[in-house]
Amino acid sequence: MRKKVLTLLALLCGTAAYAQDDLNQLLKGSLSDANTLVNGYASPMLKAFGYGLNQGWYNTAKNHKTLGVDLTVSVSAVYIPGDALSYTVNNNQLQEVRLINDGSNSVAANGSASVPTIFGSDATPVYRVTTTNQDFDGPPGLNLKDEIGIQAMPVPIANLGIGLPKGFELKFRFVPKISIGDQGEFDLFGVGVMHDVKQYIPGIKNLPFDLAGFVGYTRMNFNVDLETPVSGANQRAEFTSSATTIQGLISKKIAVLTVYGGLGYNIANTKLAMLGSYDTDEDGIADAVDPVSVKAESNGARATVGMRLKLAVFTFHGDYTLQKYNTLTVGFGISVR
Repeated sequence: MRKKVLTLLALLCGTAAYAQDDLNQLLKGSLSDANTLVNGYASPMLKAFGYGLNQGWYNTAKNHKTLGVDLTVSVSAVYIPGDALSYTVNNNQLQEVRLINDGSNSVAANGSASVPTIFGSDATPVYRVTTTNQDFDGPPGLNLKDEIGIQAMPVPIANLGIGLPKGFELKFRFVPKISIGDQGEFDLFGVGVMHDVKQYIPGIKNLPFDLAGFVGYTRMNFNVDLETPVSGANQRAEFTSSATTIQGLISKKIAVLTVYGGLGYNIANTKLAMLGSYDTDEDGIADAVDPVSVKAESNGARATVGMRLKLAVFTFHGDYTLQKYNTLTVGFGISVR
C-alpha cells in the first residue's frame, strides 16, 4: 500500500518518473505495441491532470479594486469515471505481444480483454512476446478507492490575483524550476484574466450580482533522469501539460457568503514521453531509442457551482465542476480590497 500511495502522490508532479517501473514493464516487443499499451494504461492519468490544471482559478465573479490582491491555495479532487478504470487490449491489433491473461482469465491468441489502467484494479495482466515466447507481467492499477478511500486524483494549485483599472483582474500561477530529488526538475506557469462584463450590458449593470468573463492558461513541465542498468542509455521521462479554460462567471454576495458559478469550455493537452535508449529484450543491450510518446486531450464543456465564506481578510471556498472527469475543489486564501 505504501508504495502505491507514494506512487499516486508522485503523479502530482509528473507521474512518469515514479511510475517508470510500471511503464518499463510494457516496453516489450515492437515500439508500436509499447506505445499502444502505455497509451491505454496512462491516458486516464494524463486526462485527469489536464482537467485538474483548469481548476482553482476563481471563487467569485467580483473583481478586486485597483491593486487589490488575493493569494489562494486550493486542492482539486479529480474523480476518475468508471470507464477510465480499464482499457481493452485487442491481440489482433498488436504485432509482437499478445495478452494471454487479463489477471483472472485466459485470453485467446486472437481475442481481446479489459485490463487495468493506472487508476484501475490491482489485477496483474500477463503478456507474451511472440518472437521469444517469453511471458511478462503487465502493470496493475493503483486501485484508488481501496488504497486511499476515494477514486480521485488530487491536484494542488496556488494563485495570486491583482486588481487592475477598468474592471480587469490578473491572476498568476508560478513555480520556478526546482529540483525534485537528485535528478528531477519541475516548473509551472499560468496566467488568467478576469473582466467585469456586466458594466457593458444596459439594464443590468446596477443589479446586485456580479458577472465576468474569464480566460486562464497553465503550463506544467516535469523532467527526470531515470535509473538504468544500461550504461550510457541517458534514460529520462518528460511529462508536460498545457491547459486553457474559457468561462463566463456569475456570483452573488449575501453578507459574508458568496455563491458563484461558471459555465465554459476546457482545452487541455498532456504528453508523456520516455526518452533515451532502452533494453526491450532484456539482453543487456539498448535496442530502442525514445520508445514512448503518448498524449491525451481533456477537452469539453464544464459547469461549476460553489460557495465562498469571507471572514475579515480570510476566505474559504468549495465548488463542484461537472465535466468528463467531475471535480471537487476546496481552498482557502487571503483577500484584500
